[in-house]
Amino acid sequence: MAEPLPPTRSRIPGSGLAKGLAVTLRTMTKKTVTAQYPDAQPELPPRSRGVIGLFEENCTVCMLCARECPDWCIYIDSHKETVPPAAPGGRERSRNVLDRFAIDFSLCMYCGICIEVCPFDALFWSPEFEYAETDIHELTHERDKLREWMWTVPAPPALDPGAEEPKELAAARKTADKLAAEAATAAELAARTAEQAAQPEPPADGTTTTTGTTTDATSGTTSGTPEPSKPSDPQDGAS
Repeated sequence: MAEPLPPTRSRIPGSGLAKGLAVTLRTMTKKTVTAQYPDAQPELPPRSRGVIGLFEENCTVCMLCARECPDWCIYIDSHKETVPPAAPGGRERSRNVLDRFAIDFSLCMYCGICIEVCPFDALFWSPEFEYAETDIHELTHERDKLREWMWTVPAPPALDPGAEEPKELAAARKTADKLAAEAATAAELAARTAEQAAQPEPPADGTTTTTGTTTDATSGTTSGTPEPSKPSDPQDGAS
C-alpha cells in the first residue's frame, strides 16, 4: 500500500507580495552607484571575454580553430615555403607561413572554442571591449589588430602551492640550464686558452733563461754576469 503524501503547507495569502515589496524596499534604501564611464574604466574580472588576441609566433596554420568554429568567422590564408636542411646532407622541409588571420566579430558568439582547441597557445582572451564600429564590415579585424590586443591579455593566475610545474616551463628551464652550462664550459675553455697563450715559450736551444743566469740543460753548467766588485775602503788598509 502506497504511503500517503505529506500534507502541503498552506500559504498565507499575500505572502509572495510581501516578499516582493520587502526586496523593493531593501533596494530603495541602498545608495545608487553610477559608473562614470568612459572617464572611469570599469574593473573587469580577470577572465572576461572581450576580444580574441593572436600570438602570431605560435601559430602553425593548422586550421584547427577555423574548422571548429561553429560560426565560421575565422579566415586564414597561408602559403608554403621550403626550409633549407639544418645539417649538411639533410633533406629540405616545407612549412606553412601565415598570410592572413582575421576574425569577424559581427559573427563571433564568444564561445571560446577556438581558444580551447588551439594546440600551440596562439589565441587568448583579452578583456578589451571598446571596439565598436559604425559599419558592420569594419568588425572584421585582421591579424595586426589581433596582435595589438594580445598585449592587453592579463597574466595567468598563479598556480596552487602544491601544483606541479607545467611541462612547457620544465622543458624550457632544462633547455636554458643546458645552454648556460655549455656557455660556461666555452668561457672556461677560452680562459684556459688565453692563459696558455700568455705564458712565454722556452727557447729552442734547450736553455732556460733566468734573471742574470743562463743554465744549459745538457751540461748542467750555469753561467751568469759577474757582479762588479766593490771598491776597497781606504780605512781598511790603514787599520
